[in-house]
Parts: sequence; structure tokens; C-alpha cells
Amino acid sequence: MENDNELQQSCWAYLPNICLSHVFWWLDDRDRSRAALVCKRWNQAMYSGSLWRTRTITFSGRPSRSNTSEFESALWYVKRFGKYLEHLEIKFLNPYNAVLTRKFQVTIRGLLSRLGKCNTRLVSLTIQHLELDRLVWRNIIKNQFIKNLIIFLKRMGTHLVHLSLKGARVTLEEGCELLSSLSYLKNKSFASEINIEDFFSHHLSIYSSPLFHQTMSTFRNLVILTLNYNCISDELLDILCKHNAHSLWTINIKCHIHDPHGQVVWGMSWANLAKRAPKLKVNFFFERVMKHDSLARILLVEIPLRSISLRSCYFSDPDWSMRPTLTNLLPAYKHSLQKLTLEFNNSHESLDEELLQLVLSCKKLFFLKIWAFLRVAFVERLLQNQAEGKCTLRTMKVRIYTNRYETIEEDRMLRDIFRRYRDLIDSELNYFVIAYPMM
Repeated sequence: MENDNELQQSCWAYLPNICLSHVFWWLDDRDRSRAALVCKRWNQAMYSGSLWRTRTITFSGRPSRSNTSEFESALWYVKRFGKYLEHLEIKFLNPYNAVLTRKFQVTIRGLLSRLGKCNTRLVSLTIQHLELDRLVWRNIIKNQFIKNLIIFLKRMGTHLVHLSLKGARVTLEEGCELLSSLSYLKNKSFASEINIEDFFSHHLSIYSSPLFHQTMSTFRNLVILTLNYNCISDELLDILCKHNAHSLWTINIKCHIHDPHGQVVWGMSWANLAKRAPKLKVNFFFERVMKHDSLARILLVEIPLRSISLRSCYFSDPDWSMRPTLTNLLPAYKHSLQKLTLEFNNSHESLDEELLQLVLSCKKLFFLKIWAFLRVAFVERLLQNQAEGKCTLRTMKVRIYTNRYETIEEDRMLRDIFRRYRDLIDSELNYFVIAYPMM
């Protein structure tokens, strides 16, 4: 019996370090702390840097006793393991009141201060959807939070590669100061991925700001840039062409109905950038910007477009028609378009034929998502063309809107189509098609 115990103990005692670290990797903080009490070797495994390189710190924003543990846990982690951190994401969900935002601000101040002193490895920082323009953020709290973040970015700017402040909703001056902090020491920033989608407050014409252009001129190694269309201008494209053409790979552009998008951008500016940055691909995401005149001003043929998303968010407007967009604008990208997402309420016009011809004309299209009023036969025709090799889709997601409460007939027809093309679907497609009552 004694020998058996010794044998059992020796199995754990001689577990390879790589296996022990892998076991710890799957444990949460509480279980890791308990496991570290087993023996000296397990305690040493607790401090393996590989366990603490990536961290998501979440503040739920709900007024409850759990908030205390959330704030304390965040500070505990940074004090003990912050020096190993390489990728940090901070989430502040649904701020409830000014007291909670104040507590969050104080906690982040301590967290960033500690991290700035002990960490030299951080390459990625993500703090999304803060919405600092909401009333719950009192001015003094918001200003102090931004000040603390600027101080931290100045410390980390030399080695920070990825920064996402999506949804921050700051003023032009605040936003430019935050971005400029990355180039504090050398007047240049070598960050490669910047996400400033919804970074600025609504209704700001960022494209006309010399301060914004000056700020963006400090970036010298951008690979992926995500921003709103109200930031796009000839000046910005020229700056990207001059300083980032050697590295620029992807530009993601969101165009929202509430953001100014009436500026004139010349096709020559896009053409110059595309020529200097031959790897560049542009992805457009339109939210409720559906009128042909608005889209035609934005979607210039010189843009190396890879992906486009047009979403009306269930709004219906009989004054606009999708037909000219489908037949005149989008076919201009038939040689480059790879992903197409269309979500719109077209109850006033039938577009089955136009949609099918667009898909067939785009020879590189592999992702298709359509939510619209369609006939079930559209799905069958699409699958038939896929079977004949006339399109090369890998993902096909279709939601067929109907004005009826019941979709029994449509569901039956879709089941029959699925059975007929099941071999094709199973072998080639990520397939999801449903009928959806749109009342």
C-alpha cells in the first residue's frame, strides 16, 4: 500500500513542465491559486509567463456586490502577473451610473499605472465601446480617464503594435491627443493595427481637420486600419500613400447614416494608393446608407474593394431602390469582390434576377449573405449554378423575408431543395437558409 502511494505521488511529481503548464492553462484564476498550494513545483508553474500573456478584464457594469470582486480581481492580476502581459482587452459593459463609472476610472488608473511601471511586453491593447459621450460619464470622470490612458500610451507607444479604441466616442481634440500619444517619444509610431471605428463622436467632419491629418502622418507602419468614412479624404489617402504604402494591407471603412459622408474624394487618390500599395484590400460596411447617389459618390471604381456590406437595419424607404446599385455600382468590382453582405427591406421591389446575375459575375466571390424579400426559387437557382461551376461560394447564408405570419410552404420548399443538393452542400458549402416572417 505504501509503495502504491509512492508510485502515485511520483507520477505527479515527474509530470513534465510543459504538461503541467498546459493543465494550468485550462484553469481559471481561482483554481490556479488553489493548485499552486499543492507543492513548490506547482507554485512555480503558477508563475509561468505563458499562462498570463493574454488577458480579458471584464467589468459587468451591474450594481451588485460582484463589482467589488471584479475591480479587486483586475488589480490583483496586474500586481502579480502584469509583467508577463502581451495582449490586454478591457471591457466595461453597460455602465449604470456615474458612481460606477467613477469606480471604473479609479480602477483603470491604478491598473494602467502599475502596468506602465512593470510591463515592457505589451503589444496589443483593446478597450472597446466606452461611449464616452454618454451622460453617465461626467466630464471630470471622462477627462481623468482619458488623461490616464494618454499617460499609459505614451509609456507603451514604443512597443505597442495593436490599438483598438472602437466605440470610444471622443471629441476631435481628445481623439487626436490619444492617437498622438503613441508617437510621443520619436514623433513616429510604428503601430501596425489601429481600430478607430466609432472613435470620434457622431456628426463630426473629421475629413476636413488638419489636426487629424497631422496626427495620422505620424504612423509609419500601418498594416490594418479601421475607421469611419467621415475620416476619409484625399489628404488622408495621400498621407497613407506617402508613409504606409510599403506595409498597408487592409482598410476597413464604416459609413453610418449619422456620420457626415458628403465629402468629395477623387478616384485618383484611391488609384495612387492602390498603385503604391499593391497588396491593399478595402472593406466597406454601410449602415442605413442605401441611396444610389450617396453610394455612387463613395464607391469609386479605383477602390480595390474586397468586401462590402450594405445593411438597412429593417428600415424601409420607398424613395430608394437597390436595383441601380446591384446592376451599375457593384459589378464594377466583379474582379476583386470576395465577400458580399446585403441586408435590406426591399418589399417594394423584386431583385431576384439582379442578385443572381451579380453573384455570377463576381468570379472571386466566396462569401454570400443576403437578407431580403426573395423567392425560394432564388436559392435553387443559386445552388444549380454552384453545381455547374458557375460560382465558387464557400459560405451561403440567406434569410428569405415574407409578408406572411406563417412560413410553412417556404419551409417545405427549402427542405426539398436541401435534399436535392445535399451532397453539394455537405461537400462545398457552409449553408444556412431560412424563411423569415417580416411583419
